[in-house]
Amino acid sequence: MTSKEELQWVLRAQCDDREALEALLRTAQPRLRQYLCGLVGPQMADDVLQETLIAICRNVRWLRVPELFWTWAFRIATRLAFRHLRREQRRAEETLAPESIEALQAIVPPSGLVMEDLLQLNAVPPASRAVLALHFGQNLSLAEVAAVLDIPLGTVKSRLAAGLAALRDEFQERTT
Repeated sequence: MTSKEELQWVLRAQCDDREALEALLRTAQPRLRQYLCGLVGPQMADDVLQETLIAICRNVRWLRVPELFWTWAFRIATRLAFRHLRREQRRAEETLAPESIEALQAIVPPSGLVMEDLLQLNAVPPASRAVLALHFGQNLSLAEVAAVLDIPLGTVKSRLAAGLAALRDEFQERTT
């Protein structure tokens, strides 16, 4: 999963080579942003991406197995995205009246949605969203998804099934 060039950048970055760290971050940024868009939405992805890149900069020297850079980076992004989603949910619950929440949930986006748009819907729980975004958006195997999220393979499979079922139900609801 980590190319030889990326592996060299990781090793050099661990030895305080600024150019290697910058090259590594430039390479990581597009993939991580695409993944985060699927979790927190495009409008908030840049904020979470920035936090992720800062965490990578601060902690890359502690990465014990440089070959697992991508697994490690996606794990950082996932944790920060979930923290962001929890923070936003608390903020929304504090500021919106119950009637406002019901009105927002009743808004139906236009038909013809693609996977990325479907992942933005509240119908897919964040845990399943992460599995779907990693498996389909980043083309990771289920075993790799389990490693990134630090959960058992069986849990990945159940979250994938639950996420696909939620998408299927949402799609059917919107097309009828």
